[in-house]
Amino acid sequence: MNYHGKNFRSIANSPNGEVSGDTLFHYEQTGKIVTASYSGGGIVQGHLIALADEQGCLAMRYHHVNVQGELQTGTCQSVPEILPDGRIRLHETWRWTSGDGSSGSSMVEEC
Repeated sequence: MNYHGKNFRSIANSPNGEVSGDTLFHYEQTGKIVTASYSGGGIVQGHLIALADEQGCLAMRYHHVNVQGELQTGTCQSVPEILPDGRIRLHETWRWTSGDGSSGSSMVEEC
């Protein structure tokens, strides 16, 4: 699984999440290290870094500044699904490490 140069957009998120369908992620990959920058919707600017395993699952950490000017941080585990048209959908479980420490689930899909 190679994430290099791929763009993703949120298609579902828990109510306590800040990413929306207006948030665009741009992924890069070198070896098993995956990084992304993201912005849009409620996110002014964000970044993530992850390690990919042999199945393409991602163990990541993320941080962003939201439109309220707050710095938010968290962890996420993403499991890929290959869609019939060859695009990638990531099924994510995440937890805030800032704020209330709550958790949720989301899906992002390759654009």
